[in-house]
Amino acid sequence: MRLEPKPGVQGAALYQRIRNDLEGRIMSGAWPPGHRVPFEHELMATYSCSRMTVNKVLSALADAGLLVRRRRAGSFVSRPRVQSAILQIPDLKAEVEKRGERYGYRLLELRKRPASVHDKARLGVGGRATILALRCRHEAEGQPFAIEDRLINAQAVPEALKQDFSITPPNTWLVGHVPWTEAEHRITACNADKAVAADLGIEQGAACLVLERRTWRNGEPITAVRITHPGQLYDLIARFTPTG
Repeated sequence: MRLEPKPGVQGAALYQRIRNDLEGRIMSGAWPPGHRVPFEHELMATYSCSRMTVNKVLSALADAGLLVRRRRAGSFVSRPRVQSAILQIPDLKAEVEKRGERYGYRLLELRKRPASVHDKARLGVGGRATILALRCRHEAEGQPFAIEDRLINAQAVPEALKQDFSITPPNTWLVGHVPWTEAEHRITACNADKAVAADLGIEQGAACLVLERRTWRNGEPITAVRITHPGQLYDLIARFTPTG
């Protein structure tokens, strides 16, 4: 793979130019989690710089949590992490299969549209933002497991417009392909309204667990999602150790 350098701002330090270039590829998703970054000697040849400069850039990106450096193997784009086990972003397909159950998925609605006032408040976008609105159902052993109601910022994640979400769940695709730097997680309970009850196959007014999440990349909103589970089918378990 040949990495073509971008023209830097005249007078900018070479170190900052290289860092901006590599960080841009990571944050844009061009280099997804697990991607191997070119070896030091490849970066030296690309940017006509010293090993010290390259090493300084890679070390800084590792300190920022964007790279994992492995001796002799190279540097790899890291998977994003948050502090609490409760706040880990789950892949619903993997969760169902981990329970030993057969996973199923159905896309119920998908629309590309200008963001409404409600959309802007929920996602945190402004102006003439375009969003992708999806509603889908996740199943376990043929029974409804969760309703996913999601907004995706099309400006931040334009590649989402090309995905076939009738086959790949948006939750699964985003977890695996779109890096983020900050997440907000909210856990509530609700009683199923008529629409939720119909989609989950439960009685209207039945108890549900609701997980709401928003993610950002360097301050830019990525997605906002509301995942509703029948109350009896989902629990939250986290194991902790004492902290100083």
